[in-house]
Amino acid sequence: MLVAALLVAVIAMILPGTAVAGTDDGRARADHWGVITRKTIGSPVAALRNGPFGSFGVTGTSARPPYGRGSLGIEVVGAAPGVNPSVTEKVDFGNEVDFYGKSLLSLRRAGFHVFQTGENISYGGVTNMPNIRIEIDPNLNSTSDYSSLVWLPAASPTVNGWSPFLDATTTGGWFLTGNAGTVTGCALATPCTFSALKAAFTSRDAKPTVLTVSVGKGRDFMWTGAVDGLRLNDYVYDFEPDGVKALHKR
Repeated sequence: MLVAALLVAVIAMILPGTAVAGTDDGRARADHWGVITRKTIGSPVAALRNGPFGSFGVTGTSARPPYGRGSLGIEVVGAAPGVNPSVTEKVDFGNEVDFYGKSLLSLRRAGFHVFQTGENISYGGVTNMPNIRIEIDPNLNSTSDYSSLVWLPAASPTVNGWSPFLDATTTGGWFLTGNAGTVTGCALATPCTFSALKAAFTSRDAKPTVLTVSVGKGRDFMWTGAVDGLRLNDYVYDFEPDGVKALHKR
């Protein structure tokens, strides 16, 4: 019996766990998360890091990452007072494997926590924020097979520290790039609420599918900060220095 128990333990260590689809023993596969190179412009930074802790003088929950001890640090060059960059940078840190082919309309919960600073606000206003970007096949018509769906968060209620959870299904706006934005009316100039976005597809009997999921920034204003706790339905993706971990949350 002791030998059998040891064998079970060894097998459990070797075989992928089944706790979360697309994970190993409940931990997101680190090799499936990273900078999406084809979506990168310039030399931006999107790197897993410790902290940030602070800013100085800040205490309580807003002074530390909401999960663990790390986050995804993001830095992009863009427009700012006194700065006229020749290139406005763009970066997406995401997963091109585990969400491929899933139904966009099955998305019920989405959002993240953000570390926003006063400097970022001075560059582009209170809505100068990172985004959730979901590449999709809209399936609206025979000529509409690609679009990027982008969440534009509202202003963070916390400055120079970590925000509470920012719910992408009830705050901010969503827009679609290309023909899909024109057809649905959810374009950059006329972003939709989350419920209106989904209705724009269901009213046309469209069944959009996901290609990739990422968080990032660009191309508009300079931004330096961090994101943590990306929520997608019942899982929170915790960005840590040693990788991305999937936490099952109800």
